[in-house]
Amino acid sequence: MRGELADAQLALPDKLARVSWAYVAAIVLLGAVGYAMLYSAAGGSHEPWAWRHAVRLAFGVLVMLFVALVDPRLWHRFAYLAYGGAFAALVGVEIVGSLAKGAQRWIDLGFVQLQPSELMKVALVLALARYFHGATPPQVGRPLFLLPPIAMIAAPALLVLKQPDLGTAVMLLASGAVVLFLAGVRWWKFALVGGGAAAALPLIWGRLHAYQRERVLTFLDPDQDPLGAGYHIIQSKIALGSGGFWGKGFLEGTQAQLSFLPEKHTDFVFTMLAEEQGLAGGLAVLALYLVVFLMGLVFALRTRSQFGRLVAAGASVTFFLYVVINVAMVTGLIPVVGVPLPLVSYGGTAMMTVMVGCGLALGIDVHRDLYMRRHPDDDL
Repeated sequence: MRGELADAQLALPDKLARVSWAYVAAIVLLGAVGYAMLYSAAGGSHEPWAWRHAVRLAFGVLVMLFVALVDPRLWHRFAYLAYGGAFAALVGVEIVGSLAKGAQRWIDLGFVQLQPSELMKVALVLALARYFHGATPPQVGRPLFLLPPIAMIAAPALLVLKQPDLGTAVMLLASGAVVLFLAGVRWWKFALVGGGAAAALPLIWGRLHAYQRERVLTFLDPDQDPLGAGYHIIQSKIALGSGGFWGKGFLEGTQAQLSFLPEKHTDFVFTMLAEEQGLAGGLAVLALYLVVFLMGLVFALRTRSQFGRLVAAGASVTFFLYVVINVAMVTGLIPVVGVPLPLVSYGGTAMMTVMVGCGLALGIDVHRDLYMRRHPDDDL
């Protein structure tokens, strides 16, 4: 009991002293990179994206710190409720969701366009962490015990895929799989599921929307429709290559400034960054993302609770998946799936999701000495 009580009695100044301000600084620096890129995307203007991004960043940092100072036992207590709320919102998208660019992914709340699939990324990690917090190794090894978490992952992924949003569905599946692996699920079970998915590829292909099949075919051969489906990735590769090692300079990227590069303020913001700042600038930003990711894993490793380990690691992996998928997408390594670059791309719900996830990881470190009971007969 001593470890739990000692942590519970931490005063606010003590908690603030435990905050990893280097982690916060890295987050803010990435947000500042986003501000600069959105300023450039508008041709050297704070309107319409950069100033909104700055306001969201400032508010997001406050949200992150608030989340970090909350006792993790509260997140444990309300994990299933958070998952249920996010899942209900996903169902709500099917009923009252607004349609934009051929997809039904948002709920119009008047003052903001809410994207429930973003909220589910955090809620899923919390729910899975709570489920496995009290699990013993023999339980984790039982197939029947794994059915509920598999359902928790598959159900929202299918709803998101129906919207349709292939990128977010892949992220939910991947982040869920990572939490299962960290909880102790054996690798051969993932191999078994992967083999089953591979066998079902013909069925999956038939169920994809026409534009999704077109994206896959374009990924395999962008030049088959250079002015249509292949336009985005071809222009992205031109911009990436033209930047060279040092780049063309701030506000000097021709592909972006002359509007050849589509979606330069959202999905393809990394391409614009690489054109202006070159390979050196792109690698510097990726190194900063890597620092945030590795610090999150350190938070996970040095906490005392299983719930904390899974939350910090799961949130950090989800954050890094944003980066991996977006960069792979704009460089032509995978089909274009519409995943933003965290803290740099323009977008409200995505930024708040990232900030809450980072706040959870940071909070696990603030309360790293907290021991959370896993079983009723645990000796505290």
